[in-house]
Amino acid sequence: MTNLIFALDIGTRSVIGLLLEADGSEYKLYDYCIHEHDKRSMLDGQIHDVVLVSNVIKEVKQELEDRHDLTLNKVCVAAAGRALKTKRTRIEKDIHQHPLMEKEDILFLELSAVQNAQYELALEEENENSQTHYYCVGYSVLQYKLDHDIIGSLIDQQGHKAEVEIIATFLPKVVVESLLAALQRANLEMEALTLEPIAAINVLIPESMRRLNISLVDIGAGTSDIALTDEGTITAYGMVSKAGDEITEAISDQYLLDFNEAERVKREITSHGEANITDILGFSEVITFEDLAKTIKESIEDLASAIADKILELNSKSPKAVMLVGGGSLTPRLSTVLAKKLNLPENRVAARGTDAIPNLKTMIDIPTGPAFITPIGIAIAAKQNPVHYISVTVNGRAVRLFDMKHLTVGDCLLAAGIYIDKMYGKPGMAYIVTFNNQNITLPGTHGEPPKLLLNDEPIEVDQPIKHGDHLIVEKGQDGLEPNVTLAEVIDDYQAFTIEFNDQTFTIKPKLKVNNQFVQGTYQLKDHDQISVKESLTLREWLHEVGKASLIDQLNQMTIYLNDEKINLTNFSAKLTVNNRKAVLDQPLKPNDKIIYHPAKRVTVEDLFVHLDMPSSQSINVYFNGKPVTLEKETQSLLQDNQVLTKETVIEPESRLTTQKSEETPFIFQDIFKVVSIDLTEVKGNVSLMINKQPATFLDPLNENDQVELKF
Repeated sequence: MTNLIFALDIGTRSVIGLLLEADGSEYKLYDYCIHEHDKRSMLDGQIHDVVLVSNVIKEVKQELEDRHDLTLNKVCVAAAGRALKTKRTRIEKDIHQHPLMEKEDILFLELSAVQNAQYELALEEENENSQTHYYCVGYSVLQYKLDHDIIGSLIDQQGHKAEVEIIATFLPKVVVESLLAALQRANLEMEALTLEPIAAINVLIPESMRRLNISLVDIGAGTSDIALTDEGTITAYGMVSKAGDEITEAISDQYLLDFNEAERVKREITSHGEANITDILGFSEVITFEDLAKTIKESIEDLASAIADKILELNSKSPKAVMLVGGGSLTPRLSTVLAKKLNLPENRVAARGTDAIPNLKTMIDIPTGPAFITPIGIAIAAKQNPVHYISVTVNGRAVRLFDMKHLTVGDCLLAAGIYIDKMYGKPGMAYIVTFNNQNITLPGTHGEPPKLLLNDEPIEVDQPIKHGDHLIVEKGQDGLEPNVTLAEVIDDYQAFTIEFNDQTFTIKPKLKVNNQFVQGTYQLKDHDQISVKESLTLREWLHEVGKASLIDQLNQMTIYLNDEKINLTNFSAKLTVNNRKAVLDQPLKPNDKIIYHPAKRVTVEDLFVHLDMPSSQSINVYFNGKPVTLEKETQSLLQDNQVLTKETVIEPESRLTTQKSEETPFIFQDIFKVVSIDLTEVKGNVSLMINKQPATFLDPLNENDQVELKF
């Protein structure tokens, strides 16, 4: 036989050994051997006496070797499914200031979730005063979330909260270790390991059918193991401590039989429909299947209730169907009672036999019932989905891994109890600064992820591992304190330009840290007090650019005339902003146009005009036919008793007085103040005429008089 498979189903009551051969996609069953335990060395599927169990394994092994003249060194076995623990948990991480999520970040997040599940399981065990240590034998991601919304992948995503939900499966260390010890004493090497519920499910429920909510119940002697499928995977495992032995004990009590005789009666009735019994008093009778079902009805009800309650507890509702395997599944009327308790049609609960296993050829006669489902499933599943043990070194410490899947560096970290979160570098210390009286937190840089070396080569957490690998995990480097300049915090404050007398000036924000003026390149420190003045007032700007003297010139120009204060606004210096009178304390804005209007020079004549004070009088006459204007002052300005000319410039704050002239009429001789006559050319007699009438030099003149001077 080539491709020979030796499989053992180490149960509570017996050990079943099988010899199969893998032939392509088919399996051929050549032989089997069953040996029962002499003593209660197994309890609820767990090895309690390694030596006694090992002796029974040796007997089964020896018998098969003798029959086929071969030596068996390797064996496929199964761990009790009831020992499995499944834990569903979620974990979230703040990624608000995290760069884009990469594959490595997501894997670390998943492993953190698995470790969280492991922690919760350990906490449960502690609360139950249990010292059980568990191996994680696999996990599946159920969903990712970003900011509480389900998302297909977190790679290259940004947000505030990243979340992953996983379901992880754990197996007690003692289950595996005791199994290994019993095999080693029987000179057998564990070729592959599977899990009993997985073994039965793999041969009865193909993956394509696992989207259906189906329960598989393996009813053995000491316990009933339960597994549930839904949404394409195995969703839960469970166990109740009621099984075939409870039915055997009920038969023993009802018919006064010892336990072994009751077990024989149960098997015979199951196989042939009736059995002959002789009780301890010597009375004999024939018991039929129907008689037995009525007699032990209460025990059947109890077993069905226990199984139904566990299924509902694990599944939260009745499944679509229930498959029964194992010797105890042949208990009379059990499927009918269980269907009723789960509110299922009777045809939705049924025991399945070896004839339901596809691609199996039996080369010998074997029981056709459900008792051989699990042993055959162990052989097939151990080959198709084997679980190996490998040994690796993590930070110098040997770690054994339970290989239910493609093992990676992440699995090593879990097995070694290295908490990923604690291996991340700590974030750099944040700074708190005050900006315009508001507190701002400047975060430090993120800590780096842990560094992983596999056989002295840098690798990632999803790197596959193999037996004998050496893994080194180094804590990631801590993050650094913030490295932030003042300009990075206040980059919204921009410089702007204004115009002053058609010249362009740039106004930059004024930056102060701890009341000291600084530049934008200033490196911020913890507890710095920052203040920013975006603009300046007109007054502040004039001081800054050296034009403060203009402010003094903006004072109102005043004089005192006859001891009365007079404001000369039109002659004062002034500033305008955008063609409006400037207010020195107004803040400057982008593109403001500022114009300085200097003070005007004020003469005596300007003052008389501004005050609307006539300083002279005049008349128009005609001299020898030509128009002439005669003018004479009527009042004048005095300063310090000195008469000022019309061209005299008046200084601010001057004290002046007015002086009026005597009112006299214009006379003929006033003509000569504006008309020049060359007397050297005069010959003969002179004739003076006013309006054709003879006149003298002292005769008065009136408006538009005709004045003539003739020789």
